[in-house]
Amino acid sequence: MSDKKVSKPCHHCKSRSASVPADTTTIHYEKFWLYRHCSSVEQSHRQAQKAGQLFSGLLAMNVVFLGSAFISSMIFNRVAITLADVWILLSVLKVLCVFWIIYYLMGTSRKPHAVLYRDSHAGPIWVRGSVLLFGSCSILLNVFEIGYSTILVRCKSNVEILFPVIAILFIGTQIYFLWHHSKDCIQVQHNFTRCGLMVAIATNLLEWLLSVTNDSLHMEMESQLREVEQRFIAPGNETALCICPNTTICRVFQEGYILLYPFNTEYSLVCSSMLYVIWKNVGRTISHHHNLEKRPKFKLKGVLFGPVLGTSAVIIGACVFMMYQIQATTLDPSRQVLVIYFTYYIVLLPLMSVCAVVGTLIHALEKKELDTVQNPTRSLDAVLLMGAALGQIGMSYFSIVALMASNRRDLLNRLALAYSVLIIIQNITQNVFVIDGLHRRHVVAADEAKHARRCEQHTVAAELPGGEESAQDSVQEHSQTPPAKEEKEEDSKEVQNCEACRQRRMSVLELGQEIRKVSLSYIHTYSHLTWKRRVLREISFFLVLSNIILWIMPTFGSHPLFENGMERSFYGYSTWFVIVNFGLPLAVFYRMHSIGGLLEVYVTA
Repeated sequence: MSDKKVSKPCHHCKSRSASVPADTTTIHYEKFWLYRHCSSVEQSHRQAQKAGQLFSGLLAMNVVFLGSAFISSMIFNRVAITLADVWILLSVLKVLCVFWIIYYLMGTSRKPHAVLYRDSHAGPIWVRGSVLLFGSCSILLNVFEIGYSTILVRCKSNVEILFPVIAILFIGTQIYFLWHHSKDCIQVQHNFTRCGLMVAIATNLLEWLLSVTNDSLHMEMESQLREVEQRFIAPGNETALCICPNTTICRVFQEGYILLYPFNTEYSLVCSSMLYVIWKNVGRTISHHHNLEKRPKFKLKGVLFGPVLGTSAVIIGACVFMMYQIQATTLDPSRQVLVIYFTYYIVLLPLMSVCAVVGTLIHALEKKELDTVQNPTRSLDAVLLMGAALGQIGMSYFSIVALMASNRRDLLNRLALAYSVLIIIQNITQNVFVIDGLHRRHVVAADEAKHARRCEQHTVAAELPGGEESAQDSVQEHSQTPPAKEEKEEDSKEVQNCEACRQRRMSVLELGQEIRKVSLSYIHTYSHLTWKRRVLREISFFLVLSNIILWIMPTFGSHPLFENGMERSFYGYSTWFVIVNFGLPLAVFYRMHSIGGLLEVYVTA
């Protein structure tokens, strides 16, 4: 009876090949739970990756919320939660990160088949260079803090000296890790690696948050002291606070700490972005074609007007910045300096916006294919550019509302209004240009190789042939006239002298030929580039230099939005200070991150 019962085949069985005999027993895999939920190794790997990312993300979220609660409590209730408590929490997190990095370097990365793939897009040289620069400045900052606390040890706690030591250890190990392993696509210990990376990201974000709040409190106290000093100066009042003694070494530590403070905030943000890319690459497999893709190198060939205009903008901006800083140190900064400052921005920002619009139009005319390959670095760059621009755009909109509702006939208010509007336009146009350029497919193939061979042939054919021929003729003439026996000694000396002269002459000729070869290669490369690529490179280089000076000015203390009293009187002191100190660090980070994106567009143009 059992032979007569034939099970009805399902739709999966019907689609099988006709070569399978009809009388064979059919196994219905779709009925098994294991087959339905783990149908392939790839699917199970993808589900495990999603679960690991979710768990590590929740871990980082809880750490960030805990640290934010500590920092907020320190700001609003300084009696219950002090700065030392926040430092203890951050020190514990930094020690855990140091132990995890050491374990990764000594254990995880050395396991068999641990790093089978490396992401060529992750950790470009300028990003790692910025980590090295900002990290070195952060280490020096902590050294100054240790020296300053040591001088004032009578009124400083032991935590204030121990915390910078732990910070130096954390920064040093993190710099080494990011410099050597930023491209890793780790294939072992996925969950533990993701959790370690997320704890490191949370620690850097909390360090940035603490730096921003400390900087804002420092600026608020300084501004309030200015107002108090303008009203009255009470001589003979001595406070019980720690006062730096009137010594040179103490002033050096104090001024060095203030000068290097902005680098610490930038270092934390850059490290967080790089650690996020490594976290996205955990367990990622890269195709052989993507792994062998040749990255274009940074070369200064083919640019002429961009460096000239950009250098001019940097020099003029440096002069304006120094004038502003000299006047800002006084109790009553003159309006003329603020007018010069806003005028410089009003001239530079429209030029940058026009260049970005022209670059975007050229991208549209080139009709390059979009690069749709999965790239965590490029996705993060686009998100960071859009997110960091919100800080500057938000401050500008608050400023526009305050200035429109106040006295618009005042010259300074009109300049500030134009400055805020142009900042919004420039940020939007530059974001569109950079993100569009990052998503264009790179063409670094046979055309570049053919062009390089043509350049070499052109330069070799254009070299001076007369020098070598004259040298060879002189040698042949010398060999055709054998000396007499009685004049061998004199002739040997003459031969040596002739050889030395000939070598000198050949070295001079070779030097001239090398200079001619380099100049001809530069001219030929510049003329060979299509006008679209040439304009893109000029625009990118000009925008790089312009963003550098726009990064330097607010980073080292140029804050006209806070010095201008119109927004402060409109919103109130505390509200406007919260707005500025939320948007200003993001604006500084936006300029620095734009430099990296523009360099990428320049290289791939």
